[in-house]
Amino acid sequence: MRLRYSQWTDRSRTDEQRLQELMKAFSFLMLKTNGDVQEALEWLRELAERYGIFGQGLTFQDLIEKLKEMGIIEEIEGVPNLTPRGIRKIRQDALLQIFSSLKKAPSGNHESPYTGQGVDRLNDTKHWTFGDQATNIDLTNTLTNAFRRDGIDNFRLQEEDLEVYETEHITGCATVLLLDISHSMVLYGEDRITPAKQVTLALAELIQTKFPKDYLALVAFGDEAQLVSISELPFLTVGPFHTNTRAALQLARNLLRRSGNLNKQIFMVTDGKPSAIFDDAGRLYKNPYGLDPRIVNKTLDEAVQCRREMITISTFMIAQDPSLVEFVEELTKVNRGRAYYTSLDNLGDFIFVDYIRNRRKRYTSQ
Repeated sequence: MRLRYSQWTDRSRTDEQRLQELMKAFSFLMLKTNGDVQEALEWLRELAERYGIFGQGLTFQDLIEKLKEMGIIEEIEGVPNLTPRGIRKIRQDALLQIFSSLKKAPSGNHESPYTGQGVDRLNDTKHWTFGDQATNIDLTNTLTNAFRRDGIDNFRLQEEDLEVYETEHITGCATVLLLDISHSMVLYGEDRITPAKQVTLALAELIQTKFPKDYLALVAFGDEAQLVSISELPFLTVGPFHTNTRAALQLARNLLRRSGNLNKQIFMVTDGKPSAIFDDAGRLYKNPYGLDPRIVNKTLDEAVQCRREMITISTFMIAQDPSLVEFVEELTKVNRGRAYYTSLDNLGDFIFVDYIRNRRKRYTSQ
């Protein structure tokens, strides 16, 4: 048997590694094509033919069969469709993609500086009270208390002897994600909506897997604001819409009020200044030119109302024209929130780092 060896380079890939990379590429293309499986596969086929990305041991049909085997796609009347498991896989890939570029930052897990009902033990102890878990009893201090009172020969364990470990209080938070789907997200040939969706999907996956008890909602906004499910996010498309930021904040505020959670926050991903509002008669008033005082003032009023209801707005801008920066700075000032000016490449870094940081800061300020 003769074996042929070739020089290994850092670009060498096994078939399994190539397959994993192709799966990630498929997930990204699903966002790019707004969830159109057939179009995403055609793009992948074209890339394979042009750049030979499948290598010698894999074929395009191998990838399709693997997607079916993993339950990511299924054929319905001969047409490939994304399954619920496929939607989850896209979220997971988005999370991995975003976190692969994160810089080192303080770790977090919804911890607060307060003690209370939680999971992680602290070194400190306290006297047992009704409701404390028996598994948290500090046996050493408990026995010491009993021996100190009656001695070893007359050992009697009483309620006041019991000591338990303090636990770190784990609290919850209600979050509404606002995603701008106005026309400016694809204006001038620049694709801003795909990375914005990728980041939003990754954040949703983070919350749903790491903090499953948290309240999470997604609102897409253009001329109007609409509540959509997380599973619909890959399929969202940009429309010929203006930017009704006020309507988005109003809907988010109503959702957070109904969630009943003490800690409430809004994350808004947008690239445009507000250019539309609904007037008192319910008609859409729009002005895409400059900063219309009528639109701006109504939007800022909504930001103030969010502040009064203890809702922090974190705005993530993916454009930095002077008029837009001026508006965001004013919105952040009246809400006492946060604003981040970032490029498409590092948008994810700010969102995830701030998500954990934001919760920590809220706790220490209370």
